[in-house]
Amino acid sequence: MSGYTPDEKLRVEQLTKLRRQWLKDQELSPREPVLPAKPLGPIAKFWAGFLEPKSLWRLYVSGDTILETGEVVPELPESHGHH
Repeated sequence: MSGYTPDEKLRVEQLTKLRRQWLKDQELSPREPVLPAKPLGPIAKFWAGFLEPKSLWRLYVSGDTILETGEVVPELPESHGHH
């Protein structure tokens, strides 16, 4: 068989055109609205604020010193060879 028949060639061209159109339709244009994020529930909202790097509790609670004894907890060594 030396190639496609005229019907097969037409079908391949149609499929190629449809694929390209589908891929083009998947791209968002700058004007196209993106769905807004769903509002967080009360518990998720609390944890989102609580875990922020510069939240209020982090300013008052020292993470590396045991308050009762004043002992400084050393940082864990970083090892890149494991896990």
